[in-house]
Amino acid sequence: MPYTVAVRELCEFTAKQGDLDLRFTPAPTAQEGIAGHALVYERRGPSYRRELTLSGEFGELRVRGRADGFDPDRRRLEEIKTFRGSLDRQRPTHRRLHWAQAKVYAWLLCQAETLPDIEVALVYLDLGSQEETLLTERCSAEELRAHFESLCERFLAWAVLELAHRQQRDAALQALRFPFGDFRVGQRPLAEAVYRAAATGRCLLAQAPTGIGKTMGTIFPLLKAAPGQRIDKIFFLAAKTSGRQTALDAVERLVERRIERDDASKPSVPLRVLELVARDKSCEHPDKACNGESCPLAKGFYDRLPAARSAALQVDRAAGSDAGVALTRTAVREAALAHEVCPYYLSQELARWADVVVGDYNYYFDHGALLYGLTQVNQWRIGLLVDEAHNLVERGRKMFSATLSPERLFQARRSSGATASPLVRKALDKVRRGWRAIDKAQAEPYAAYEAFPEALLSALQHSIGVVSEHLPAHPDEIDPALLDFHFETLHVTRAVESFGPHSLVDVQKPAGFGAKPGPSVICIRNIVPAPFLKPRLAAAHTSTLFSATLQPQAFHADLLGLPENHVSIEVPSPFDASQLQVHVASHISTRYQHRRASLQPIADLIAAQYRVAPGNYLAFLSSYDYLEQVAELLAERHPDVPQWRQSRRMSEGEQRQFLDRFTDEGRGVGFAVLGGAFAEGVDLPGRRLIGAFLSTLGLPQVNAVNEQIRARMDRLFGAGYDYTYLYPGLQKVVQAAGRVIRTTEDRGVVHLIDDRFARAEVQRLLPAWWAQNHRGTPTSLLSRKQERE
Repeated sequence: MPYTVAVRELCEFTAKQGDLDLRFTPAPTAQEGIAGHALVYERRGPSYRRELTLSGEFGELRVRGRADGFDPDRRRLEEIKTFRGSLDRQRPTHRRLHWAQAKVYAWLLCQAETLPDIEVALVYLDLGSQEETLLTERCSAEELRAHFESLCERFLAWAVLELAHRQQRDAALQALRFPFGDFRVGQRPLAEAVYRAAATGRCLLAQAPTGIGKTMGTIFPLLKAAPGQRIDKIFFLAAKTSGRQTALDAVERLVERRIERDDASKPSVPLRVLELVARDKSCEHPDKACNGESCPLAKGFYDRLPAARSAALQVDRAAGSDAGVALTRTAVREAALAHEVCPYYLSQELARWADVVVGDYNYYFDHGALLYGLTQVNQWRIGLLVDEAHNLVERGRKMFSATLSPERLFQARRSSGATASPLVRKALDKVRRGWRAIDKAQAEPYAAYEAFPEALLSALQHSIGVVSEHLPAHPDEIDPALLDFHFETLHVTRAVESFGPHSLVDVQKPAGFGAKPGPSVICIRNIVPAPFLKPRLAAAHTSTLFSATLQPQAFHADLLGLPENHVSIEVPSPFDASQLQVHVASHISTRYQHRRASLQPIADLIAAQYRVAPGNYLAFLSSYDYLEQVAELLAERHPDVPQWRQSRRMSEGEQRQFLDRFTDEGRGVGFAVLGGAFAEGVDLPGRRLIGAFLSTLGLPQVNAVNEQIRARMDRLFGAGYDYTYLYPGLQKVVQAAGRVIRTTEDRGVVHLIDDRFARAEVQRLLPAWWAQNHRGTPTSLLSRKQERE
């Protein structure tokens, strides 16, 4: 079986040389690139052939790709590139890469159509002037063949090792066994559903209770299915660091497991597992720019990359094989620094060669996402696992929303670039005038619009053109304020290009209106991420989105853009109703207007429960202010109850200290905000946590923005209140309550503190296995204690 590689991948692997250089160069958006290609096509004659699919082989290597166009009258193969600014500033590394790609396509075409020679052309289209710059070179087929074979020879040694690795990997995965004696209750049906979804190439929406081992129950069956389904990569995506670490731990447990339990000489599974880490956590020189003139780890990056890549992957070229390797943040950093390359960009290169990649949602779903881009270029068959998928709704909304902030414009107008360049200053002033015109015309503090204001959009587009010319002309002058606003405007104009019923435009005026230029905040607010997420899910051979809170399923199918043929499973809970006492404090209201009256009853309830059963508890409130008020009153009225509190913007170390208080022998109440860092992804089994207080339904605040979302949801799905308020709120409640029972041996109590928890429509959204407990019972803890005595 040949090793298949895309033309672009072949050329990037072999033709890139010199420094890593990420100094700003104005790049067209995807839609601008498509429009630019269409414009070039329109200018060509009727015989012009566009987007030719080509392929060729060299030894065990199969190279494939799609050339932009071929003019048979001139016998010219064209590679079309769109750009902004001055072509004279194009970096030599980019030009070399473009020529390498064009010549590979030219050879593949010569081979396919038996052409003796061909003209190879780079067509650079300036999107501003719409003028073409044509660079041509007449090449014989023999010259092109030699060029093609030289690239292939350099890649082939690596490809042979990759083929050997995949054969060893797939053989080991076929023999892979579950690393524990047996599945947990509920884990087997989940694993079977994931395997079936992979076998049929479907998308699975899986609701499974907290504590059954969902991570292992999804990774293991997908690894087992990978050889038979010819899956190239598995991407495990999570919203939080804790979810990513759980995945890394699960895979480590699997790959360290011997294939045969009675034969310790068998090798571990040769699986390459990569952890993708955010740039700000990987950068060794945050004070330096990403180019060879500034950062030593960018200097000669591509020259030293091959050795760093081999070292990180622990490739044994002499043996012609390699072992499994955990490409954790630490391991990648060590390999990078040993070869003097950037750890962050080395990890991005390693994504091409990893078998399992663990990272944040944004690496696959965001605009310009690394993993999605590589999947498209290389036509990989991927298996996708989305952890705690209920979070993808809100994360998706943030990814595809765009905001213009007045402070960014204010700082950009004061920047060195605006000061030095009259053209930049004039362009920013035009944006300011367009912004002020909206503020002047809008009397209300908040308003929503059916479309983005045309005058302001025109000013933003003009600003983009001017700044795009200015920044490359001053590549060594770092101007963060101007760059920040420029990127913000690019993001907004891209959102305008894809604007539709899935989003709204709104303008909010802050208090103290008129204090600064452009004082309002203008937002293209995505509320239904489905149109953006749907093609990403469709690009996967199979995907599983799993969580403990995916009810109702229609809500998630609508907002996440699940394929029409997706399948669903709701895994029964392995927990017995007797394990968890669920009490509804229906005599308390936590509505905003009743907050003050609720403080004492909540504090007394917490103290009463603590005295009945001393141990560790979590108390969840809807805001930091509410949290502080309840905690202060508890300290005042019941000083014997130990407590600790979540604070705003806690560091990772402070979060660990908060959780370290929950020990088997510990006693006290940890106060936390519902929906925050401690409301999900926290595992405190046994005596580490014996109860939780939920002093809120978690409903989003009723405000002008959410009311607009409600109206749009009502128009799209006919369930505005439920989609905007009820479902998102109850998800947070169930997630937080799920911290209490983690194993079949755990025992605990949950207090749902609000009269609305007794309503039938709310009860239907709570886990079914809670049903046999004391829902709706207003009897106080004190009276029950007296009855027992």
